[in-house]
Amino acid sequence: MVHTVEDVNKVSPNFVAALFGHREEVLVVTSTATNATREAIEPVGSNDPTPSREVLLDLHRRMVRIRQFETEAGRLMEGGKLPGFLHLYVGQEAVAAGAMSNLRDTDQISSTHRGHGHAVAKGAQFRQMFAELFGRVDGYCKGRGGSMHINDLSIGMLGANGIVGGGIPIAVGAAFAAKYRGEDTVAIPFFGDGASNIGAFHEAANMAGILELPVVFVCENNGYAEFTALRDHMKLENVADRAPAYGFPSEICDGMDAIAVRAAVGRAVERARNGGGPTLVEAKTYRYYDHQGVKGLRKTYRTQEEVEAWKERDAIKLLEARAVSEGLVTEGEFANIWAEVDADIAESVAFAENSPFPDLADFALNVYSD
Repeated sequence: MVHTVEDVNKVSPNFVAALFGHREEVLVVTSTATNATREAIEPVGSNDPTPSREVLLDLHRRMVRIRQFETEAGRLMEGGKLPGFLHLYVGQEAVAAGAMSNLRDTDQISSTHRGHGHAVAKGAQFRQMFAELFGRVDGYCKGRGGSMHINDLSIGMLGANGIVGGGIPIAVGAAFAAKYRGEDTVAIPFFGDGASNIGAFHEAANMAGILELPVVFVCENNGYAEFTALRDHMKLENVADRAPAYGFPSEICDGMDAIAVRAAVGRAVERARNGGGPTLVEAKTYRYYDHQGVKGLRKTYRTQEEVEAWKERDAIKLLEARAVSEGLVTEGEFANIWAEVDADIAESVAFAENSPFPDLADFALNVYSD
């Protein structure tokens, strides 16, 4: 059977790999399929009212903490100081910051393989975060989990997850427990556009809809499921269009605008907390770095021009410009936040590097029950 490039462009790279059996051929085909770039979305959230000065500073600090943590983690990885893989969140900061600004410590979230940003925005501390990345005992998982499994139940962080879509039913389970106990807490599973194709998403969404659970599904649609463009892994343009099948509403917001994300997720959280059931919020966003690491695997699937176009709408710069232009925050105040965060990072990296490695005698600790 003859397959033309036009035929191949209609299917996913994974299917192409199985079809041809050669990764080299796949790379050639997928690179020709990315001539059409993913255009930056219109700023649909620009009409949301500007929040208070306190909220603006809070959103800014959360985003800067994520940006600088991830930048330093990427630098350490490229320098060979960190073991394992890193899936960096740079570019998507507005989603975690905006969503988390609506939550209490008692509200719970589940995360993804790209989970550092969610943890930091929920209140995780740099010391324990870096120690975990270094594989040291002072890390959140005592050096056993690494990048993709950071959790802190005291702040409602149920954990990152190396399985695509794996965190979604966990958060729905937390929402079920809250409703069963008569609590007014809300759960948020974060996931990407690719995870909305996974069976766990559909099963969890169906259960949440039927039981009217207090859960807000937040899809971070960055346009790519690893290296596969959205147009090649689903027929829908908007993940939000999946929600009506399960009987609950959805909303699309500008994922590069922290104010827009805060407003959209805030409406959904209020609805869930008041017994209105689930909502799906789709945030259209973009990751600046490759799927893994800073330099990535050097697969050709998007252009540098596309990346630069999205950087023009950088979430932190947008918030700074808006706050300064409206006279709510000064440039000096924003500069102080950057400096404070950088100092925290430097101290925390030093702490992590001096933290001891796990003792081999405790190898089976927390693996088996007593």
